[in-house]
Amino acid sequence: MTNYATQKKIPATLIPGDGIGPEIVDVVERVFDALGNPFTWEKHQAGMNALETSGDLLPATTLDSIRRTGLALKGPLTTPIGGGFRSVNVRLRETFQLYANVRPARTIVPGGRYENIDLVLVRENLEGLYVGHEHYVPIDGDPHAVAMATGINTRAGSRRIARFAFEYAVRNNRKKVTIVHKANVLKALTGLFLETAQQIGAEYADRLEINDRIVDACAMQLVLNPWQFDVIVSTNLFGDILSDQIAGLVGGLGMAPGANIGEDAAIFEAVHGSAPDIAGKGMANPTALLLAAALMAEHKGLDKEGAILRNAIDAVLSTESGRTVDLGGKISTSKFGDLLIERIRDSQK
Repeated sequence: MTNYATQKKIPATLIPGDGIGPEIVDVVERVFDALGNPFTWEKHQAGMNALETSGDLLPATTLDSIRRTGLALKGPLTTPIGGGFRSVNVRLRETFQLYANVRPARTIVPGGRYENIDLVLVRENLEGLYVGHEHYVPIDGDPHAVAMATGINTRAGSRRIARFAFEYAVRNNRKKVTIVHKANVLKALTGLFLETAQQIGAEYADRLEINDRIVDACAMQLVLNPWQFDVIVSTNLFGDILSDQIAGLVGGLGMAPGANIGEDAAIFEAVHGSAPDIAGKGMANPTALLLAAALMAEHKGLDKEGAILRNAIDAVLSTESGRTVDLGGKISTSKFGDLLIERIRDSQK
């Protein structure tokens, strides 16, 4: 294992988050210490904890840290319902132009409904209906009689996410990319996306199999035969929905890491919620955040460390005695971390 004490470490912003966030972030810190920790953590707050201490869901100090490091790992964040609060996650994506959302899904726990799942969804992260251009039209005294939303897909944005997906597939030895759209109905909005992705895909035709699916057909086929898919690339809204469906194939959001990648910054996360109902009870499953941390390590060229961590997770979850409550086991959040550390240290001998 590399001795990072004698080498320059990589600065990274660490956001513990809300609810179960601090508990699972603590496991990540301990596990990375066992790996020799190639990162220097800059700890900052966001979400409800930040709102209570600083009056802002996303403090300037947190944003400044991410600008400085260009790299962040964050636990789940809570956005208050109502009151005009915007999602912290959306604000982070917009602030740092994190245009690519990468959501891998891989079977780890054996014996589930679907075995041997290994696919990746690449979602455009900044455009589509999530631009938030909405308004009401009043009629006959009802101020909310009609709700209208405008979706925006650009040629440049579609080209950028398509190239990212194809490059990701080639770099990671994937064989197929499926472009998901609704161009049969939303002929302009998603037709532009499909047309542009196909144009970019033509450059990769000698290296990848490329096809397309209408989003509703894709959703059905993910249930009937998910093994036909390898890498999926889609627009913002469709990608958001399908990525959670894909997580369900491998055990739910507790097994789902996410990466948000832009030109100048990358933020890695557990995509599940903050689960305040179980916070502090030692029941939380840290797997999603640990897998996100492995993605972050690999993003910085630390393939060996990412592989060691992922192999340790696989080994611990392969038996019932290594599973948290949500996966039918009995061990605590902290104990799960202990078992991972044991596996990592065994691999270093």
